[in-house]
Amino acid sequence: MARPLKRFVCQSCGAVTSKWSGRCESCGEWNTIVEEAAPAPGPAGGGLARGGKGRALEFAALRGATPQPPRYMSGIAEFDRVCGGGLVNGSALLIGGDPGIGKSTLLLQVAAALAKQNTACAYISGEEALDQVRLRAERLGLADAPVQLTAATSVRDIVASLERPDAPKVAVIDSIQTMWLDTVDSTPGTVTQVRSSAQALVELAKRRGIAVLLVGHVTKDGAIAGPRVLEHMVDTVLYFEGERGHQFRILRTVKNRFGPTDEIGVFEMSDRGLSDVANPSALFLAERRGHVSGACVFAGIEGTRPVLVEIQALVSPSSLATPRRAVVGWDSNRLAMVLAVLEARCGVTVGANDVYLNVAGGLRINEPAADLAVA
Repeated sequence: MARPLKRFVCQSCGAVTSKWSGRCESCGEWNTIVEEAAPAPGPAGGGLARGGKGRALEFAALRGATPQPPRYMSGIAEFDRVCGGGLVNGSALLIGGDPGIGKSTLLLQVAAALAKQNTACAYISGEEALDQVRLRAERLGLADAPVQLTAATSVRDIVASLERPDAPKVAVIDSIQTMWLDTVDSTPGTVTQVRSSAQALVELAKRRGIAVLLVGHVTKDGAIAGPRVLEHMVDTVLYFEGERGHQFRILRTVKNRFGPTDEIGVFEMSDRGLSDVANPSALFLAERRGHVSGACVFAGIEGTRPVLVEIQALVSPSSLATPRRAVVGWDSNRLAMVLAVLEARCGVTVGANDVYLNVAGGLRINEPAADLAVA
C-alpha cells in the first residue's frame, strides 16, 4: 500500500515545502509550518492533454442592458460609507481585527438593521453557541430583530441551507477560520481549509446573489490570518482598528471593488454596542487643552473626509544605552527618518533622548503630510 503523501504548509503565507523547518523561508515567521496531507496526484499525462476540448466562451460588450441591482443600506451611516454606499448584491466582504475589538458586535448590529428593513439576514456562528449570541443581542437591544440565527462550521451544510429558494439575502459567517470542508484532509484554521472554505462561500455568493460577510482573525502583525489569497478572493476587505483601552473604533477599507479604498468609518463603543460618530474631528479634539507643549493638531485626509487629530510627542533624557522610540498610531520608520533630518539639517540633537509619539484617539495615520506635524 502506497504511503500517503505529505507536505508542509506555512500557516502565515501559504508557502509549501517538502520538509519541516522552524522558520519559513518565504515570510520569515517562526513556528508556522504545519504538516498537511497533499492532494492526490492526477492521472499520468493529465491536465489539458487528457481532458478533451473545452467549450467555446461567449464574449459580451462592456456596456450592457442589465440594470445594476440596488445596494442593501443598513442605516448605519459609517458602515455604509466604508462599503461604498451599502452592501452589493452577490458580493463577498471580509472584516478583520484584533480579538475583542467588536467585529461580531458590528456585524450583528448590521444584520439586525437590515432585517428590520425586511431584508432576510442570517447570522451563522462558528465560535459561539446560540445562547451566547442571544445574550449579546439582548445586551444590544436587538433581540426583537428578525435575524435567522444558527451555529454551524460545516461549509457543506451552510451551502445547502443557503441554496434554498427562501434563503436569506445577507449571510454573516463568524468566522472563516472555524469553517471546514469534509473534502479537505486538514484541520479547521489551516491554510488549505481557509482557502477552500472561502472559495466555496464566495462562489455561492456570486451564483445565488447573496451578500456574504466573513469575519477573519488577525495575526500578531495585524494581518488577516490565513493565506494572502483570501484577500484577493473577496470583493471588499475591511480592518477594524482601535486601542483596547479606548472607546473609539476605526473601520478602514483596504480593498473595495465597488467603492473608494482607504475610506474610514468611526464608531464609539459603549455598553449598548457601537454607535456612529458623525464628526470624528470634534471627538478626537474634545480633550485638547489649548496650547500645550508637545501637542500639535494635524489636518489630514482619510479616504474622502478631512480629519483633525492631535499628535502628542515627548522627548526626555534616556538612562539606557539605546534610547527608546515608542510610537502609537504612526510608522516608527518614518519617525526615525524625521529624527535623522532634524539632527542633520536643523541641528536638533535628540539621539541620546527617549522619544515617545502618540496619535490621540486610536487613529492610525499613513499620510506623508504628517511628517511636518511630527517634526
